[in-house]
Amino acid sequence: MRIVIVGATGNVGTAVLRRLRQESGAELVGVARRLPGPDAGEPYDDVRWHSCDIGAPGAADELVRIFAGARAVVHLAWQIQPSHDRRTLHRTNVGGSRAVVEATVRAGVPALVYASSVGTYAPGPKDRPVSENWPATGVETSSYSRDKAEVEALLDGVQREHPELRIVRLRPGLIFQRDAGTEISRYFLGPLAPVRLLRYGRIPLVPSHRRLRMQAVHADDVADAYARAVLGDARGAFNVATDPVLTPELVARHFHGWTVPVAVPVLRGAAAVTWRARLQPVDTGWVDLALNVPLMSTSRAETELGWAPRVDTVAALKDLIAGMSTRAGTNSPPLSADPTLPGRPAALTRGRLPGHPNPY
Repeated sequence: MRIVIVGATGNVGTAVLRRLRQESGAELVGVARRLPGPDAGEPYDDVRWHSCDIGAPGAADELVRIFAGARAVVHLAWQIQPSHDRRTLHRTNVGGSRAVVEATVRAGVPALVYASSVGTYAPGPKDRPVSENWPATGVETSSYSRDKAEVEALLDGVQREHPELRIVRLRPGLIFQRDAGTEISRYFLGPLAPVRLLRYGRIPLVPSHRRLRMQAVHADDVADAYARAVLGDARGAFNVATDPVLTPELVARHFHGWTVPVAVPVLRGAAAVTWRARLQPVDTGWVDLALNVPLMSTSRAETELGWAPRVDTVAALKDLIAGMSTRAGTNSPPLSADPTLPGRPAALTRGRLPGHPNPY
């Protein structure tokens, strides 16, 4: 049972490796642009590694060779930064996904499990959950969402042309785990954020708006959904999230803070100004995404995959916050807490990112 995981060193990829290592007889093949070192340890050992930039010209030909003989391909690779370089992100996220899909078809792999997201959905309700039938056309002002929706449209075409290929799309909410603390801080707060203060378990002020209602899931639970999708015979899209819904009030209550009502123009304006000044990595598209993505029903995953989360939203968030406060990570490049790697404070002061004065 040969399973190839593209993007196997990130937040979800690391959790998927942990989960699939439990399957007796599974041969795991990891694909990433930057590979773990030879002494990276669990869950990266006992994995056959291949380095591949999926967005590069000719990547599909290289991936065909890697995918040959696989039972399934799990496509998790997605680039979040540098957020100012839209061309690079589209090259990896959409162009790279096209290469993965093409290689899967050409190699004759019978199943493709793709990491979609709640971010693929069109704006929707915050007072009731929607099913997987909600339009997967994205939030127009978010480049992340547009790219997710473009890949979903690509998969629609592949399904029509290759009905023999079993395609599964998992659409999780926010994905939390302790080991991703450093990565998530870097991607969404930036290396200058005082995350060490989180060790006191307090977030004094929490911006509040009635549409800031989102869902989350622990990485180990979403990894279980991926494993069930790989090993079973399900097809189509599945929402993956847990309860309770993540709200400003919930965060303030569990982290001993106060909510501060903030109007949408203020949220967008603050994000825009600080992003343009390269003080933090989140542009207004992420604000629009948080305000507009719908709440999701997970009934289909529970019924057809037999999936059930074991970690609730509060526990998952606390796990992440603990990881952020201690700069937790692993020995893979995306999750590493090494301060000298690109995007870390030491790298910024030394100009370690050629072509980019700042990682975002």
